[in-house]
Amino acid sequence: MPPLSFAYYCSGHGYGHATRVSAFASHLLSLPLAQRPTVYITSSAPQHVFADSIALGASYRYAEIDPVIVQPLAYRVDRQKSVEVLKSFLFRKDEILAVERRWLEEIKAHAVLSDAAFLGCLAANAAGIPSILITNFTFDSVYSYLSTPLLQVDLESSLQSDCLTPKTAQDTFIDLIPDIPVPSSEVDSLVAQIFEGYRCADLLFLLPGCIPIPSFSIYPALPSPDWVDASSNRFCSNIIDFLFQPPSQCSLHPTKPFQCSSPPFPPRTIPRSVIAAPLLVRPPASAPSVYTPGGRSRLLFSIGIPPRLHDPDRTKILIVSFGGQVFRAPSRPASRSQTRSTTPTQSPTRVTGPSISEGSAEMYSPRIQPPNVSCHLPGTPASPSTSLGHRVSPRLATPSHIWIPGAPPASKPSPGPSFSVPELATIPPTPSGIDDTFDLSTPIGAGDHLGSDGNSFDPRLLPDESWIAIVCGASDRPCEGDDKSAGLPGGFYVAPKDVYMPDLTAVGDVLLGKLVSLFKLWVRYFRLGVGYGTVSECVDSCTPFVYVSRPLFIEEHGLRLLLDRDGVGVELSRQSYEAGDWALAVQEAWAQGKEIKAQKRANASAGIGMDDRKEEGLDMARKLVSWTQDWWGGCRGPRINN
Repeated sequence: MPPLSFAYYCSGHGYGHATRVSAFASHLLSLPLAQRPTVYITSSAPQHVFADSIALGASYRYAEIDPVIVQPLAYRVDRQKSVEVLKSFLFRKDEILAVERRWLEEIKAHAVLSDAAFLGCLAANAAGIPSILITNFTFDSVYSYLSTPLLQVDLESSLQSDCLTPKTAQDTFIDLIPDIPVPSSEVDSLVAQIFEGYRCADLLFLLPGCIPIPSFSIYPALPSPDWVDASSNRFCSNIIDFLFQPPSQCSLHPTKPFQCSSPPFPPRTIPRSVIAAPLLVRPPASAPSVYTPGGRSRLLFSIGIPPRLHDPDRTKILIVSFGGQVFRAPSRPASRSQTRSTTPTQSPTRVTGPSISEGSAEMYSPRIQPPNVSCHLPGTPASPSTSLGHRVSPRLATPSHIWIPGAPPASKPSPGPSFSVPELATIPPTPSGIDDTFDLSTPIGAGDHLGSDGNSFDPRLLPDESWIAIVCGASDRPCEGDDKSAGLPGGFYVAPKDVYMPDLTAVGDVLLGKLVSLFKLWVRYFRLGVGYGTVSECVDSCTPFVYVSRPLFIEEHGLRLLLDRDGVGVELSRQSYEAGDWALAVQEAWAQGKEIKAQKRANASAGIGMDDRKEEGLDMARKLVSWTQDWWGGCRGPRINN
């Protein structure tokens, strides 16, 4: 049999899809020459995200192969608009499918690999070749969950009630955004089309951090809201029990026949199966390793961190991974307060990103007008000291003001007329009249005083003076000021936008980010959010993860279980995150994970266990190649001799 040819379909929904596709493609392309396949990656994610596998010989092809989940603001899902985008994609499905089938025939693909685009499985079925899902979740469950009666506002409020963070104007703003469950009568028929696409797959490599895959397992079935306990917003106990049992014990749906019989396709002779997959994760750089003193110092020095802060026994590092923002430099320290500017000649801050269209605004209010908003920090007074002499981190928030680096702009509209919601674009871009920029013009925080007067809110970013923070994913010009880090609080540093995240995650003592995120693609550069990719890198490097939940992404329930079992995860409420009240959660995560992190550093610096993930990935690659050869070896169809 000639060398195998794989078409690898990668969803454009998230950073984790792309990083693990590139990681596994690299394993396939690292097999001995006799087993090594040809790999074609098809995705709407940018080509450079797959650089590791492309360097080993993978080919890249851009195509929009899946719909998107629409988000108004960083933490919220617009259920109805997400369904509208899905309807639009499904309306064009047959046209896209015809293109993909022709392409698969042109490259003489022996199998489709999919993470986790259902269209890839459909295309394989239409072309008469097998398809293999490599994922921890599928999008039939994601779209089905849009019908959950759980409301995002209620879930966020219940988490906020467990902390002392006061309710802010931003909370009121978000509370006004409608969160209406999509009726099951509207979404079920759409979800069924996605489900049938996944039913075409012959083999499932089930990644860690998984949720049920209903297109393979007969139980548990859709709808996915039935899997979640409404009182706790966690998986029901029977779902957790199911996820922890071996895949071989699951009862599976039968193999689905090929779409047509002309030309005569070989019969499917191998039954469907599920294989537990290892963690697919990009490894830290090998030369020099960031786990060695020299490698650590080299990375930190490249970020601008002085050598006195390189010793992990003296300095702890928080990695802040939200990404892609332009920060407005605060007033000089001499100014203790700042009132809203009323001059119309003030220079606006331009943040690259999509703006809400007039049509989109109408869905919230017929009288909504887009405001000019900003994220502005008034001057910060000298920080008070604790009884132990530790520095308390500069405050970046009060009940009426917020300026958080490394996060999506926090809208703080002034009281008065209604306002609109900036809409974040995803890959593939939402098909609406979305512009590519929005303004953050008017400083917010009229009358904010940052003194310790007993009445103002005093959140802390870092636990004490032994901590520094590295903001990653920032734009080319993260601050409007004299230098790159002028707008950041003391102890904060900005990593280069092309920093290798596995290295940065490895040097961190704690990482702060969103548990589930989508790609955001604007005009000139790519910005990374947090999801499976970051969770897997945290687990691999034993870095504790402080995460901000996104209630309507059902995938996060599986990621929580992964963190609980193999890592350390501490949830931070959206309100505490936006208020800059991070220190307690960071300290808790560090306390829970410091021993295993220290052991990881000791082992890795000695070279112990550094090749384990690679060997696991190569073993999975060998299994895939062997399965595909067996599939074709049991067939007598026309494609076997290609």
